[in-house]
Amino acid sequence: MTPTPMPPLTWKKSLFWLVLGAVCFNLAYAAIYLPVTGLLIFGYALALVRLTNQSSVRRAFYWGLATAYASYAPQLSFFWRIFGPAAPVLWLILACWIGLFTAIICGAARRWSWPVAVWLIPVVWTGLEYFRSELYCLKFSWLNIGYVLPNLFLTPFLVYGMYGSGFVVLAIVTLLACWRRFHRSQREYAVITVCSLVVMAWFFQFMAATRYERPTPGVTLTGIQWEFPPVSILPKSLDQALRKHPDTQIFVLSEYTLAGPVPDLLKNWCRDHGRYLVIGGKEFVTNDVYYNTAFVVGTNGEIIFRQAKSVPIQFFQDGLPATSQQVWDSPWGAIGICICYDLSYTRVTDKLIREGAQLLIVPTMDMAEWGSHQHELHYRVAPVRAAEYHVPIFRLASSGISQAVNANGTVLAQTTYPGPGDLLTAKLRLSAHSSRPLDRWLAPLCVLATAALTALLLWLRWCDKCRPPLKP
Repeated sequence: MTPTPMPPLTWKKSLFWLVLGAVCFNLAYAAIYLPVTGLLIFGYALALVRLTNQSSVRRAFYWGLATAYASYAPQLSFFWRIFGPAAPVLWLILACWIGLFTAIICGAARRWSWPVAVWLIPVVWTGLEYFRSELYCLKFSWLNIGYVLPNLFLTPFLVYGMYGSGFVVLAIVTLLACWRRFHRSQREYAVITVCSLVVMAWFFQFMAATRYERPTPGVTLTGIQWEFPPVSILPKSLDQALRKHPDTQIFVLSEYTLAGPVPDLLKNWCRDHGRYLVIGGKEFVTNDVYYNTAFVVGTNGEIIFRQAKSVPIQFFQDGLPATSQQVWDSPWGAIGICICYDLSYTRVTDKLIREGAQLLIVPTMDMAEWGSHQHELHYRVAPVRAAEYHVPIFRLASSGISQAVNANGTVLAQTTYPGPGDLLTAKLRLSAHSSRPLDRWLAPLCVLATAALTALLLWLRWCDKCRPPLKP
């Protein structure tokens, strides 16, 4: 049985899929407290797969670009508050990656037919998403498909990792969207492949639940939300928090709580009360050059550990990148510290997991003036990382939304936005075992495969142009 050919989409049908895709994406990301809306991300993926069916590669690129722009711009509207008139350019750069996806798949389909090209869809998607999120100069991992999955029953997909989850979603959508384009044997292989991915996800999730939920030391942490507070109020604020939560062992304050190193009054407080303090500040190299650093003050009043930010935010004065990453060998176990934006990059958090981190503490600066939706988008990162590594995370933001997440990716406690002075308290058990998800090797392979495919398509296109026309 031969596959049923499908003619290229007309502009009206393309417009329909554009609107549907943008609506599904924005609704999927619209609310962090209504998990079922995340299922609409499948509609977004379906729309992009449909839009690859165009009469030319150029048309496919523009339809993908327009869909992504209509999806990303509303979610990143806070860019206007931060970057001003440059925001539309940044939205466009981000949208170009989706345009490349639809263009590459369309080019492959026109060159080798749809039954061949559809097998490339999950690979190309994963390769482009990983490259734009982790590797190139304007790396930005937000708005990835994987970030809406932890709030759903699809959490087991995160055994494949954030990028691997996107691979699985695109594989499922491709099977549904391109069913009629498959030969009968291809349909059987496709169904077996997708079902195997789903069954494996649930199996690995079950194995993880039995392996990682072993009795381990618990540590009680309390964080206090302050945005650029006067240093003089911090001891009093810590006193109040200690009275409310006297069993607290580690106190946490946000990134950039201090405009310099840890002052003596905070060191003295830790020594007098026998508590640990993790606090964000600056470690100066010269008068105006510094490392954005999280300091750990011990119960003896001394700095016992420090970790600089690995990935300073682009276009911001955010210090020098860290020269190394290590874990704090705390009394409860190995604790990794990554600062704010670092949590968005798997290559940063992977290093901490390889070093043996059993708990992640994340001092974060999210300014109140950036708006509530920026905070809601940032809120999605920690549950993903916790579920990927099976490691609890204590993320303390300057103005919300702070969160304590267990090793399964479940948010145990959180604060409000902007919530100045809000307290976040939780007792977290350090993971007995941590691991990195499967996409840490899958995604780089997809990048190489996508690069090779793109180069091949460009070379074949060049050969077509160089070939002399046939004589009549």
